[in-house]
Amino acid sequence: MMSNHTMSEAPRVIDYEGSMYSTEFWTGAREYEDRAERIAIRAMLPPQGGRLIDIGAGAGRLGDLYLGYDEVILMDYARSTIVEARDRWGHDPRFKFVAADLYTLPFMDVAFDSVVMIRVIHHIVDVPRALGNIRATLKPTGLFVFEFANKRNLKAIARYALRKQSWSPFDQKPIEFVELNFDFHPDWMKQQLREVGFAVRQARAVSMLRLGALKRLFGAKRLASIDGVLQRPLAPVAVSPSMFVLCAPSPNDAGVRRQERGLGGEVFACPTCRLPLPAQSANDELRCANGHRWSTREGIYDFKTPLE
Repeated sequence: MMSNHTMSEAPRVIDYEGSMYSTEFWTGAREYEDRAERIAIRAMLPPQGGRLIDIGAGAGRLGDLYLGYDEVILMDYARSTIVEARDRWGHDPRFKFVAADLYTLPFMDVAFDSVVMIRVIHHIVDVPRALGNIRATLKPTGLFVFEFANKRNLKAIARYALRKQSWSPFDQKPIEFVELNFDFHPDWMKQQLREVGFAVRQARAVSMLRLGALKRLFGAKRLASIDGVLQRPLAPVAVSPSMFVLCAPSPNDAGVRRQERGLGGEVFACPTCRLPLPAQSANDELRCANGHRWSTREGIYDFKTPLE
């Protein structure tokens, strides 16, 4: 399978540029969700490896989970959040910071041993294109830890039963409940993963206990511990607001050339023409053989807009 990330006809995207998401969303009230998600990621993600990318990394909230990797790329569409990630993790030479679009990923095929994407796909219009791009960047022996917002969650089922919402949580079509905010049926999402060449190895039902009363009663740490115990047993039911899946390239998908585990080779590819970009920058820019130029100012690789 060849990657399909090109600069043309990119779908509409949501942009958190200049927002206070990293502080306003994750401060205080969502400690339980953060802890529950970390339990799921630790259970799924190999603790060490070669090269890892976190797509939609924001301000680097999960960066401490990747310290066993030789090279870590934190990528987000909003440059301002990548600046925060750089300020948090820039002291560690293993980390690279990238502003880029998921629809036009600036990476070579089979570049990564592990890919993590949490709280991102619910903003994606063209899910098959996004997942296909990720599949192309993953090595045949690699793993993909992926989260999606579950349409068939208990709250949606209850609201539908009480006629407080018009759309059915059992309908497999994605629902855009707010502009550029989607919920997905688990069966529909698994089908998208299969069609781009992924096999699902494990699933976890996460944040099942996302209620203010329970948070106050148990506290975030204890509630997350209970959540962690329930994640695997409740995964087949799939009625939690957040579903985590561990994926690997399907053994029947032979489209991507084989490559041994390890770093090696160029990691960046020109988003415009797909030619390799040199690992080292010169004059605060990367330039491909066709002359397309991309900024590397202030420790951030910026692939959103080419230099003139």
